[in-house]
Amino acid sequence: MTRTLLACAGVIVLTFAGQAQNTASKAKAVSSSIPKAPDGHPDLQGYWTNATITPLERSSEYGGKLTVSDAEAAVFEKKQTQDLKDEDGQSDGPLLRATGSSGTGGYNALFIDRGSEFARVDGLKRTSLIIDPPDGKVPPTTPEARRRMAGLFRNFNNYDNVKVRPLSERCIIGFGSTSGPPMMPDYFYNNNYQIVQTPETIMIMVEMIHDVRVIRMNGRHEPSSIKRWLGDSIGHWEGDTLVIETTNFREDNAFHGASENLRVTERLRRINAGTILYRATMDDPSTWTKPWTIEYPFLATQGPIFEYACHEGNYAMEDILGGARRMETKAQK
Repeated sequence: MTRTLLACAGVIVLTFAGQAQNTASKAKAVSSSIPKAPDGHPDLQGYWTNATITPLERSSEYGGKLTVSDAEAAVFEKKQTQDLKDEDGQSDGPLLRATGSSGTGGYNALFIDRGSEFARVDGLKRTSLIIDPPDGKVPPTTPEARRRMAGLFRNFNNYDNVKVRPLSERCIIGFGSTSGPPMMPDYFYNNNYQIVQTPETIMIMVEMIHDVRVIRMNGRHEPSSIKRWLGDSIGHWEGDTLVIETTNFREDNAFHGASENLRVTERLRRINAGTILYRATMDDPSTWTKPWTIEYPFLATQGPIFEYACHEGNYAMEDILGGARRMETKAQK
């Protein structure tokens, strides 16, 4: 009886040892498929795209579900594609208005390169970029933030001179927080990025407006009095994850109506040769009642970073201000 028990125990030990060895072998195989930089950290360099039709906030039609099956996602994806085709050539379709046409017919489907699928993480399609709070919604804003944003919206209708117009309209910074932080899908076009990596500095070039982020590794933030268009980004490695903390934002370019006190913590983890899993947490107690987090993949692409000619041949600013003067003249008659 004792020998039988010992024999069984030996089989169990060998079985678990074999399973552990198989697991270790699989982990090693996955790890070895991720390129490494000369300093041993994952190599994030190359061209990437974050194009996706997964919205920032989750639609109520998904009943609070973060993920859906491929079949469920395909229904929405097909509808988005068909809606864009149906609107092509129109001047006031809802999709084209949402992507910048504003009823003028300024863009047609040829210009739209927003992706055609929901973002996929861990093999499942995501219904929102927001993963926390669990309801997939931006947390409520504070009374202070609502007062601040009301002032910003009032200024949006100011056409007195060039300097009061929105930054993206002046080609100073990309619209929609494409450069970030956090780095957001554009839902329009120019969704490509290029990463160049050294042990001391990591550069992220954004196709939209050709914004360039410079992340200083293992450094210290500048004094809070020094504000930057893209904030002050300091990076470090936590295992195989690049962690970037950004502060020192200008209030006129803070994300989603945040204040200059915004702190964004980003995590970039290369999970395979073709994917970087991107996560960002926004924390600003003067704007939101609690921090919130987004997550979605950047996918490898051949590139290149295409030219974005914003100022060249752009008559919009002249027409916007000229139109305002004409309306003022008419109102005086």
